[in-house]
Amino acid sequence: MIYDFSELRKNDDLPKLVIDFLNYLETIKGKSPNTIAAYKVDLVMFFRFLKLYRNSVKDNSIDFSQIEISDINDDFIKEIKLSELYAFMSFLEKFRKNSSYARARKVATLKSFFKFLQNKAKVIDENPTLELESPKINKRHPIYLDLNESIQLLNSLDKSNKNYKRDYCIITFFLNCGMRLSELCGIRLDKISGDILTIIGKGNKERTVYLNEACLKALEEYLKVRDSSKCTLENKNYLFISNRGTPINKRTVEIMVKKATKNAGLKDEKYTPHKLRHTAATLMYKYGEVDIRSLQSILGHENISTTQIYTHVDDETLRAAVKSNPLAKIK
Repeated sequence: MIYDFSELRKNDDLPKLVIDFLNYLETIKGKSPNTIAAYKVDLVMFFRFLKLYRNSVKDNSIDFSQIEISDINDDFIKEIKLSELYAFMSFLEKFRKNSSYARARKVATLKSFFKFLQNKAKVIDENPTLELESPKINKRHPIYLDLNESIQLLNSLDKSNKNYKRDYCIITFFLNCGMRLSELCGIRLDKISGDILTIIGKGNKERTVYLNEACLKALEEYLKVRDSSKCTLENKNYLFISNRGTPINKRTVEIMVKKATKNAGLKDEKYTPHKLRHTAATLMYKYGEVDIRSLQSILGHENISTTQIYTHVDDETLRAAVKSNPLAKIK
């Protein structure tokens, strides 16, 4: 029997311990491909920085993205100190202009990696990330569309565009179901049964999404014109496909949403699929009187605390609350 190891060799440009860690995340922890890819990006940046910081790069004129890290061995990793981790955090903030959220994610990656090195790989005795603090994340109310703006967005899509019904269906799903971008791109036809849609959420967890009347109508119209003639047998089962016959990718959807919100004349042109997800949650909470536990299930949040950012009280509700005070009319 001939085995194809090409998939196993895809990380040959990484240090061996990083490869071991990513394999552990996939095979033992069952992390999703998106999560593993994010960890890989963070660790590659970290080790490229370390080689620069330790003056281990022979050619100082080389671009940061071209710094070789496959030669990093166990001894290099064992020597990592807390001070170098702090230097990396400073580099991210001052030179990479990473937000506090982006830096916090990298702290989480490093903590997970070094915990693996100490407890599973058994290559370090002391974990330098134990004292590494995560940057404080300022909690702000995320941007969302109100009801009129949501309707305005849907009505502004160009009906002469050959992808109109596909794009209308995509935005309808975002605004009504509150799904993540990766979840939408991964929708498969065999996972739709009546008004029930099964999607793969964060952490490779399946969850059920119920399609309302607007979603079912948009889906019906899109399926009438959906052209899968260019699709391979494997790709035919994906709901949203590109003009090339491949499953639609996240970047294509992001560009479409940005263009659509701009053409709609909305006040903030920086709307993203995630902001449309927030819009769905806000509209369900405000108009549908959905309780926070139900909203948690709809959005696929593991922790209820994550859902709470989607249930912010709007200014009109606050104004009404103050006016309802029995002392409000006493002069």
